[in-house]
Amino acid sequence: MSERDEQVGYDVHATEAKWLPVWDELDPFRADDASPKEKRYPLTMFPYPSGDLHMGHAEVMALHDVIARYWWLRGYEVMNPMGWDSFGLPAENAAIRNDAHPAEYTYANIETQYHSFKKYGIAFDWSRRLHTSDPEYYRWTQWLFLKFRERGLAYRKNSPVNWCPNDQTVLANEQVVDGKCERCGAEVTKRELTQWYFKITEYAQELLDDLDVLAPTWPDRVVTAQRNWIGRSEGAHLDFRIAGRDEPLTVFTTRPDTIFGTTFMVVAVDSAAAEELVTDGQRAAFEAYREEIRAASDIERLATDRPKTGVDLGITATNPVTGDEIPVWATDYVLADYGTGIVMGVPGGDQRDWEFATKFELPIIRTTEPPADWDGEAYNGEGAAINSPATGTASGLDINGMPVAEAKSATIAFLEQSGTGRGTVNFRLRDWLLSRQRYWGVPIPIIHCDTCGEVPVPYDQLPLELPELKGADLKPKGVSPLAAATDWVNVDCPSCGGPATRDSDTMDTFVDSSWYFLRYCSPNDDTQAFDSALVNAWMPCDIYVGGVEHAVLHLLYARFFTKVLADMGLLDFREPFAAQLNQGFVINRGKKMSKSLGNGVSLGDQLAEFGVDAVRLTLVFAGPPEDDIDWAEMSPGGSLRFLQRAWRLSGDVTSTAGTPFVAEGGDVALRKQTARTLTDAAELVESYRFNVMIARVMELVNATRKTIDSGAGPTDPAVREAAEVVAMLLSLVAPYTAEEMWERLGHQPGVARSSWPEVDPALLVEDTVTAVVQVQGKVRGRLEVSPDISEADLEAAALADEAVQRAIDGAEVRKVIVRAPKLVNIVL
Repeated sequence: MSERDEQVGYDVHATEAKWLPVWDELDPFRADDASPKEKRYPLTMFPYPSGDLHMGHAEVMALHDVIARYWWLRGYEVMNPMGWDSFGLPAENAAIRNDAHPAEYTYANIETQYHSFKKYGIAFDWSRRLHTSDPEYYRWTQWLFLKFRERGLAYRKNSPVNWCPNDQTVLANEQVVDGKCERCGAEVTKRELTQWYFKITEYAQELLDDLDVLAPTWPDRVVTAQRNWIGRSEGAHLDFRIAGRDEPLTVFTTRPDTIFGTTFMVVAVDSAAAEELVTDGQRAAFEAYREEIRAASDIERLATDRPKTGVDLGITATNPVTGDEIPVWATDYVLADYGTGIVMGVPGGDQRDWEFATKFELPIIRTTEPPADWDGEAYNGEGAAINSPATGTASGLDINGMPVAEAKSATIAFLEQSGTGRGTVNFRLRDWLLSRQRYWGVPIPIIHCDTCGEVPVPYDQLPLELPELKGADLKPKGVSPLAAATDWVNVDCPSCGGPATRDSDTMDTFVDSSWYFLRYCSPNDDTQAFDSALVNAWMPCDIYVGGVEHAVLHLLYARFFTKVLADMGLLDFREPFAAQLNQGFVINRGKKMSKSLGNGVSLGDQLAEFGVDAVRLTLVFAGPPEDDIDWAEMSPGGSLRFLQRAWRLSGDVTSTAGTPFVAEGGDVALRKQTARTLTDAAELVESYRFNVMIARVMELVNATRKTIDSGAGPTDPAVREAAEVVAMLLSLVAPYTAEEMWERLGHQPGVARSSWPEVDPALLVEDTVTAVVQVQGKVRGRLEVSPDISEADLEAAALADEAVQRAIDGAEVRKVIVRAPKLVNIVL
């Protein structure tokens, strides 16, 4: 039979139809909690069920599967679960459009994705499947909320919040991207609302410190993003007195040494402090200004190129060091929920303050000597302190000439001694706003009673399930649709029995995904959120694979949950994910796939044309996992042709399965390449260089074909060994082809649970290595030499080589650099 006929005989779709029911029966990837084997827990970020799988899903699942299958082959007990993050706005919005219940949309899409996952051949343990919208799951989300509340980590307060006018719900700071809702893209505004928060700031320092532990195994950009978001800064709180007011205005600054240059104060215009401080004479101007900036997002307000605006509140404050009376203004470039919402204006050391002072003709005093060639405006770098004490000041603090660090310390000591300030640490991180004014989410298990206040739903009454709403009843109205479900909202107070109302908000879906990886360890346990013994046996997850877009939101929240649960005594680890791998995006023709651009690629169409294995192979072989993949530049057809060549090898082996692999019994060169391929493959998979691993397999396929075509008999044990190694390694990326090869090689299914072969160390010993000889940086010769050759002998051999002599052409050799046994560099 010709190679073309053989390739035609390899029907990818028939192969898929053949092996799917076999795998269903074998259930090869069901994890055994009681197994004595060493455990491995690979985790991939679970999807939202908004339609069928797409190319992005295909990429991340293919990459993730390489690791899970590799660990099975290496003899570990592997738990590789999958579920769905199934609460959220897309289902609710679809239900409103179709006059349906969100559950109809959600669970229909889950079933579609489930069958697509099965066809795609991912090594999931489906016995651990979960959906966050199941009452059996969200019962425990509510339980955790109440436990957090008991520890003082869940609380309710009134404050300005991010508001999406399109989705009619509040957003956490992390869910506002460039001033827009990260879900729908609408411009975010501000509203004053009473909302529920998780006190994530309680763990800010530990969340920051533990990034040092994660840095070696997490992507640099994720670690950096979290460091920046947490934003630790050291400085001082300073108290500025206001005549007629008992409480001082307290500000936080990282540069207390610049106090001598403080010529005004600015208060967030939307803060309670501004409302309280404004004088009657300035109130009208203040309220007009506040209304003007109400629609601006935090991102817009903090933009460096935004023109500075403000209004004088009509009062002055006393500088705690100089004693000067300075004006107090309200402005939009200070945020109410950052620090104290009040900032001391130091125009000489802060560019925003410089621009503000310049516009409103306020004094500018430098407090740090800029470099001699400084031609900018505000300067906040290193330099000697100047202009202290200020003219006419007799504070007893003189820091002139001190470097910044020394000046800061001296100023803090003075403030603490005089009782006008204290050294402190501040964080950019804000508490996590978790209330949402939408229906399709976890009901907050709190009852509001005029007599008893906030009353938790009793634990034995959990889960507090959602009422049945659909269609028009789901439409957002500025408050949660649940507020109008009177039969559900109006209840008796569990404490006093009087009339009360349920909290009508639902929880942010990021709450659901902050602990799902724990539930996988005991997904059917109806007595507890998770079995701590099993979680501690399997976790922390050995690898977490997913998109870098979750660098702050989900990953930060999951870390926070893990630390709280550890403090509750439920976990014996404090970080959930030991290592992390980010995948890039699948784009097309240089741009993100979009219907409007007409460059969308249907995963279903690609699978129908080329088959599962070719698509998976293409995605994994495209480059390093973190790189973007431009599908227009990919060749799934080429991947399919390679798989056909590999499949053909298994038909050319006629020796019996189990034939001993002995060097004297077959082609030694092929055996050596097989051993090197196995050894390299292990190192490459463990370093996430999956594309290079596939390249090594391709080289082995070519070498095996060459050995067969050169006259080696199909009974040669070296040929069988190479073909079996090809099948095992291909099972990491092309499971259908690998399983078919494995059967043709005489084995029972399945190849994914076979064992990684032992490599004979003798086969890894190189008889010769290739030494490259460069002349003036250009390769001019290659020498086959002993791996043990000395530097002197290698230099002599290089200089004696005819091609090298021609390149030297009589010129004077100035230097010879030798790196035995692989490199000689000759400088003329």
